[in-house]
Amino acid sequence: MTQNPFRYFKTSREVIQLAVMMYVRFPLSLRNVKDPLHERGLDVCHESIRLWVDRFGPVFAKIIRSRRSSYLRQHTQWQWHLDEVFVKINGVQHYPWRAVDHEGEVLECFVTKKRDKLAALRFLRKAMKRYGPPRAVVTDQLRSYSAAMRDIGNQNRQNTTQYANNRAENSHRPFRRRERAMTRFRHTSTLQNFVSTHASIYNHFNHQRNLESRSGFKAIRDASLGEWRQLIAA
Repeated sequence: MTQNPFRYFKTSREVIQLAVMMYVRFPLSLRNVKDPLHERGLDVCHESIRLWVDRFGPVFAKIIRSRRSSYLRQHTQWQWHLDEVFVKINGVQHYPWRAVDHEGEVLECFVTKKRDKLAALRFLRKAMKRYGPPRAVVTDQLRSYSAAMRDIGNQNRQNTTQYANNRAENSHRPFRRRERAMTRFRHTSTLQNFVSTHASIYNHFNHQRNLESRSGFKAIRDASLGEWRQLIAA
């Protein structure tokens, strides 16, 4: 029987899940999360919120990612968009790699200190192991992608047409907004944990409003919130 991860915390599970969702989903600082919680009659220290995010954020993200990967492995992957973004940690450049599907949802995030062939190969193998191989892969003209594709054996599936990878470029925007609110990162492990957590939780609540009617969007939003509350049974 799985032990309850909230068993040593005096604060209720609902409050912890609400604080984690608000901090990861919205570009708020730890102290900014305190204000809406205070309006609900909850007096919480910002360091407690930090502890909850570090402790439970990856747990929630892992459950969401596991459910999504098990579903996607049963279906053919049509097209992926791959891209990397630049993040400095203590003056050293790091590269969070990102795989986005054809609907714009982030599948995988992987942080490296280089963006050479080895880093691209590790990133591709990790994503394909979890979600299965795609029919087409859209990338920019970084040579590391071509070299990694050649080793994997799907170089003929690569597309480097100009502007074709805008979907992956746009997927960086929520992360950039969140990065500014956090005033950057200080450790590689912190960056890796957060990009994975942020991508999974953001995907869970990110719905294309322009494709749904008002009633349909409200139903999907309520379903997502209900699933979030039931991630870990009390």
